[in-house]
Amino acid sequence: MKTLNTLMSGAALALIMAVAGPAAAQDCERGDLDERFCDVDGDMLADSPTDESQLVDPSTLVFAYTPVEDPAVYKTAWADFLTYLEEKTGKSVAFFPVQNNAAQIEAMRSGRLHIAGFNTGSNPLAVNCAGFKPFAIMAAEDGTFGYEMEIITHPGSGIETPADIKGKKLAFTAPTSNSGFKAPSAILKADYDLEPDRDFEPVFSGKHDNSILGVANKDYPAAAVANTVITRMIARDVIKEDQVKMIYRSQTFPTTGYGTAHNLKPELRETIRDAFFSFDWSGTSLEEEFGKGGETQFIPIDYKGFWEVIRKIDSANGVSYACQ
Repeated sequence: MKTLNTLMSGAALALIMAVAGPAAAQDCERGDLDERFCDVDGDMLADSPTDESQLVDPSTLVFAYTPVEDPAVYKTAWADFLTYLEEKTGKSVAFFPVQNNAAQIEAMRSGRLHIAGFNTGSNPLAVNCAGFKPFAIMAAEDGTFGYEMEIITHPGSGIETPADIKGKKLAFTAPTSNSGFKAPSAILKADYDLEPDRDFEPVFSGKHDNSILGVANKDYPAAAVANTVITRMIARDVIKEDQVKMIYRSQTFPTTGYGTAHNLKPELRETIRDAFFSFDWSGTSLEEEFGKGGETQFIPIDYKGFWEVIRKIDSANGVSYACQ
């Protein structure tokens, strides 16, 4: 496995972007998908191009994991899996340390990213704007999966319920994050009649670990985050359990969705898919990191069904899936 920086110069990236630029609009069924894509089978995902000249079979596959925390942590965590992916595909695999969700989506939209794990809230945007085709999710040994959005505070903050956030600061992560922005915004408005700017001051930390550390260190009085990140940070001794306390927990949401760009050659896409489901987590760097949250395997997902609740939250928040 190599890093993206050792493989591609700025000039090479520019060339790839030029070659893989947006395709012309097509006359077909597409639902909410961008006009470059078609969805003839109605699964809400971009179909593979019917023109074989538009299919890609890159010699180096680029992988990126959602930037919920410092990318350096996950470069190590994904090392064993990406080595296995190289063995299965016979190709080099580069880890792309993206710094934010928008950059990750743009990388796939422009053809620079082939395999990815997009966070819960970014999945619909990646699907509709970038042609992402998710097929897997991490799960526990018994097949259960998902996480909850939690609003947390620190002991002594004076905040006991979400209603107490009124007049104070609340840390979000990024506008594309489900648990870090979209879900708490919808819930606070619907259940507590609290809106950003009107009733409390919203601040954006950029990542879940930033928000959690901010609360633990009393920089923020409260924050909305994914509880799986809290669990992993406590397991790594980044924070102590008694530094934060939960004042709200949501229903369970799907976690990061894993998949590929829509225009990879079908046989390559199937090989990558098989690598996810045949990978043995035992004793690997993936198990060491994600096992802290109880995840031990990849299981298949159906985007249309699994992300229905997320699309409903987006609708309530007036989110558009149009490419910007």
